[in-house]
Amino acid sequence: METTENRQTIFSGIQPTGNLTLGNYLGALKNMSSLQSAYDCIYCVVDMHSITVTQEPSTLRKKTYDLLALYLATGLDPTRSIIFVQSHVSAHAELTWVLNCLTYMGEASRMTQYKEKSKQHADNINVGLFDYPVLMASDILLYNTALVPIGQDQKQHLELARTLAQRFNAKYSPTFIVPEPYIAKVGGKIMSLANPTKKMSKSDVNENASIYLTDDADIIVRKVKRAVTDSDSTIRHSASKAGISNLIVIYSLSSGKSIKEVEKQFEGSNYGIFKQAVADSVIAKLSPIQQEQKRLLQDKTYLDSVLKEGAIKAETLARRTLAKVYRKVGLIPRQF
Repeated sequence: METTENRQTIFSGIQPTGNLTLGNYLGALKNMSSLQSAYDCIYCVVDMHSITVTQEPSTLRKKTYDLLALYLATGLDPTRSIIFVQSHVSAHAELTWVLNCLTYMGEASRMTQYKEKSKQHADNINVGLFDYPVLMASDILLYNTALVPIGQDQKQHLELARTLAQRFNAKYSPTFIVPEPYIAKVGGKIMSLANPTKKMSKSDVNENASIYLTDDADIIVRKVKRAVTDSDSTIRHSASKAGISNLIVIYSLSSGKSIKEVEKQFEGSNYGIFKQAVADSVIAKLSPIQQEQKRLLQDKTYLDSVLKEGAIKAETLARRTLAKVYRKVGLIPRQF
């Protein structure tokens, strides 16, 4: 993919850890493929972020391939987007060091994710976990990123990236584009089936709270039927009906129908009928993706070629930015 001057660049990355959920697909992956026609898209498997928490090496490698295959199975096209693994482009780590020297301790210590993960992994509160948001800023700023698809809970990290871009530009002269959030109007946050006031999460200890992208049809039906709703029987999207509203959003995004169309379609129906329809719609959406991911995982040669080509393209762009940064902070350019 060649970047163009008249199109904005979008950067997005997902960690190859845990089991990705329906929320990850409807809130992120599904939108990522649709953005390729209007933007220069750069999609990364952020494996370096993953090791801030202890990982089994063989599992991390497997899940990296799993996520790459999932990217492709959901419609990401390596001829239209740059698709690569973060650790294959060393400029991510190199720019992080420069940005570290512009980041204040108070800024990093206020990051909500650092506080939450420190509680979850009290036996491994490492510097990488603390520095995670600066690496994320490096991911974004390396590629002249204009827009970053994020959920509401990721705004704090993007705000740090914006702050660091502005700080560097003010201190050394304009260098970085200050990125803006790209938030989908619908589906930015899919909620837990067990507790619809919380986001559906791949790290939820309650497996019934999330539909995983690897779940088969029977499991999906069982989980949707157990989803928390309310004592009312009206299928209506409302702030006072969090559970049923979440299922309406899931059905809307799975079927391609608007919220109003869903409400009209199931007017007078009961929750049992609606839940079965939600499950059927999710199965119809995920089944082809699961089959294509499985097919791709059997062709490691192709997957490796995608990673190689993506890394070469990403490296070219990243090195260009890093060279500017090094020169502006006073580092002598390499002559070899």
